[in-house]
Amino acid sequence: MVLNIKNLSVSFKTARGVLKALRNVNFDIGEQQIVGLVGESGCGKSTVINSILNLLAYNAVIESGTIDLMGENILDMTPQQLRNTRGKSISVIFQDPMTSLNPVLSIGRQMTDIQYREKIGIKEKKDRAVQMLGRVGIPDAGKRLDSFPHQFSGGMRQRIAIAMAMMMNPALLIADEPTTALDATLQIQIIDLLKALQKDIQCSILFVSHDLGLVADFCDQVIVMYAGEMVESGNVRDIFHRAAHPYTRRLLACDPARIKEKTRVLPTIPGDIPDLVYLNSQCIFVDRCPIKQDGCPLTLPPLTQMSSGHVVKCHLSQAGRE
Repeated sequence: MVLNIKNLSVSFKTARGVLKALRNVNFDIGEQQIVGLVGESGCGKSTVINSILNLLAYNAVIESGTIDLMGENILDMTPQQLRNTRGKSISVIFQDPMTSLNPVLSIGRQMTDIQYREKIGIKEKKDRAVQMLGRVGIPDAGKRLDSFPHQFSGGMRQRIAIAMAMMMNPALLIADEPTTALDATLQIQIIDLLKALQKDIQCSILFVSHDLGLVADFCDQVIVMYAGEMVESGNVRDIFHRAAHPYTRRLLACDPARIKEKTRVLPTIPGDIPDLVYLNSQCIFVDRCPIKQDGCPLTLPPLTQMSSGHVVKCHLSQAGRE
């Protein structure tokens, strides 16, 4: 097992009170597995990522849980252990390559600097940088080392960001919406590139995205989050063909690729997410649920297994009324 998150709860101290950003999040990522993390903005995806990296804001409090990376709890690591882990065992591809790359340093300088742990000479570091840039499809890679980020297109900058993340052969790659700023053609190219590199390096990937089409094409497992909780999890076929939670179904219904007729109004999920400062003991989706009916207790449901590897947090799904 590459990553195991168990009972992770994270809160933030705010002027309004304690905001419960994550509550009892549990999931695993196996070797060479690609896991998709989906949900609306504000559902907790970024907090999950920052918790894995142990880079939470100063006002964050980890209430409970463990994050085991290959048997070591990241939350118990010293600052030096964390520095040795980030970038080597865990790498990140951010959604905006223009802000993740340093605009005043050349690409060659940035790609050699990230190899600071390697006990090799500068020439060998540059050779490795050229080789990696070539693998991600940068033409004339040797001649582009002295170029700056603004001298590359958006797609090329994202390829450079991927090259930097993959440079150290990480065990876990976190791809935080790596195709958001790209057009549809470039998105497919980036996903194909990630697939090829993942097979070559044999790493595991946590893929965070709003694009359900990319998740369906790229991932093995899918985790659906809502308002800081994991409401459903399963393999791609379970989630996209046998979704059990009403939120998952509504999320899939909002996918533009599923709209078969022309319309001026795109589908949405009515209502707002609950206030995470003033949570009660009710189901977190109760105010937006389209299937609640007599017999649904409306209390917070436990996570229940629907089939092998497919779990859901919904009273009606547990009762067989999907």
